[in-house]
Amino acid sequence: MDEARMLGKELVSRNLAACANFHRIDSVYRWGGKVVEDQEVAVVLKTISERFDELKETVRSLHSYELPCVVCWDISGYEEYLQWVSDETGKL
Repeated sequence: MDEARMLGKELVSRNLAACANFHRIDSVYRWGGKVVEDQEVAVVLKTISERFDELKETVRSLHSYELPCVVCWDISGYEEYLQWVSDETGKL
């Protein structure tokens, strides 16, 4: 959780994300030829597509995992909320 919060704060402070949400999760995955069960923290970050590449590279540079999960989905939603995300991440 400490690393997740550090990442979230850093990404929000750099205007790469408008918001970060933290969720404790149980994971099962294959790594190094073995099936691993672990507890992790998933971070949901709200950003705009134009900032995703920079956000992704920042996560990769700061994250302790060799291969952090960084994925992007196109969304639709409450227009005023999406505008807030755009306003907060459009600042350079």
